[in-house]
Amino acid sequence: MSRDMKKVEIPAEKLERYDRLIKERPHFERKGIGLPYTSVHGHMFTFLSAEGTLGVRLPSPQREEFLKKYGTSLFVAHGAVLKEYVQVPEELFHNPGELLRYLDLSYEYVGGLKPKQPRKPGPRKPGPRAAGRGRSRS
Repeated sequence: MSRDMKKVEIPAEKLERYDRLIKERPHFERKGIGLPYTSVHGHMFTFLSAEGTLGVRLPSPQREEFLKKYGTSLFVAHGAVLKEYVQVPEELFHNPGELLRYLDLSYEYVGGLKPKQPRKPGPRKPGPRAAGRGRSRS
């Protein structure tokens, strides 16, 4: 089973906290089944990792301020640094009043980016099983 196909079990309390936070802003739409996220015009601006860590996308000046103020770091996922995403410290995740200010900044920032064009499905590549199909068996 591939990494993407594995069942992800985010800690229930963190998932519920994320959902409550997103519901505070009716114009935010929670997406994703296994790994929840929010996006606008095709650009993701928050997500909750499999471990229950919240990532928020911020513009440069606010990102630097956030990193210093909360003593946190850029978000690292699968060994890659997500350059525009900050890792929200647990204490802040428990403070929706303060955290929503950053989610609003994130929404405004991403909403100002050029909308992404929807992906067109390309031709499907045959999988490894398909290579032997169509041959007659002797």
